[in-house]
Amino acid sequence: MSYFLSLEQRIDLLCKLGNYMESNELEWMSAQDRAVQANAWFTPTHVALAIDNIVNEFLQKDKLLQWIANYNLPKQLKTVGIIMAGNIPLVGFHDFVCGFISGHRLLLKLSSKDDVLMKHILLKLEEWAPEVSDQVTIAERLNNCYAYIATGSNNTARYFEQYFGKYPHIIRKNRTSVAILDGTETDEELALLADDVYLYYGLGCRNVTQVCVPQGYNFERLLTIFNKHNEYADLNKYKNNYDYHLAIYLLNRVPYMSNESLLMVENAMPFSAVSVLHYTYYDNKERLTEQLLNSEDIQAVIGKGFIPFGDSQKPALSEYADGIDTMAFLCGL
Repeated sequence: MSYFLSLEQRIDLLCKLGNYMESNELEWMSAQDRAVQANAWFTPTHVALAIDNIVNEFLQKDKLLQWIANYNLPKQLKTVGIIMAGNIPLVGFHDFVCGFISGHRLLLKLSSKDDVLMKHILLKLEEWAPEVSDQVTIAERLNNCYAYIATGSNNTARYFEQYFGKYPHIIRKNRTSVAILDGTETDEELALLADDVYLYYGLGCRNVTQVCVPQGYNFERLLTIFNKHNEYADLNKYKNNYDYHLAIYLLNRVPYMSNESLLMVENAMPFSAVSVLHYTYYDNKERLTEQLLNSEDIQAVIGKGFIPFGDSQKPALSEYADGIDTMAFLCGL
């Protein structure tokens, strides 16, 4: 095979990519503009946020070396198919980094909702190192792969199981994140929690869609602090969701609270719709913690003693979706 880039070369390429992604080079800025134009849910702010997190957490040499030191990279290289989601900008980038560093040949099926930036990134890597085109290919059909990594909804997961179940695989379903509050949070911590709730319009699996609170919790203070993101109500797609769910609650006489950009309703389900934040009460924090950490629906828990407020969208290289170590899977093929 002609695509053997050494591990050192692959690491250097990713670090070079990090420098490029935090630059203001015209072609990179143009790619970001095209990504925003292609998906009405993507905003320049959210695209820049996703890029910043990727650069800081995934594309720093010291972090890459520390991460890779935990694995024995595979000697026998396979072809791995990766199906990426498109709910937030560059959401599949971590899978790409894992696959690229592992050395396996990758066939990537990009989401039509989020293909602009990844295509540009791959073209840039190929420009710097033509061998990349032998290792990584964008494909519509992922035929003849040895293993698969697929991310989608609960519905698509059933199809993934049907198609890929007989191969080594990681198949991811719907997940969401919750916050545990105890009422002692500072205004600054609640302002950071607002980011965990609102960023990417709540579309990511690491977005907080439910808060667990003690009896007598002061929601008025919470909603007042959450006003920092009231500009979200100016986006038509977000506002349409808000108006729709508000009408449903009014028609069905469901009690709700609002700060004009977010609807809060009591609901034991962790999953909530865009513009809606569920809340539920707890009596025993230890029991609640055990339930959440063992739930297949929960991606991350935010709060004191858990992921810090404001950090839900800043996963490290070693924080794997669904708690499944993607790198260990690839190294074990």
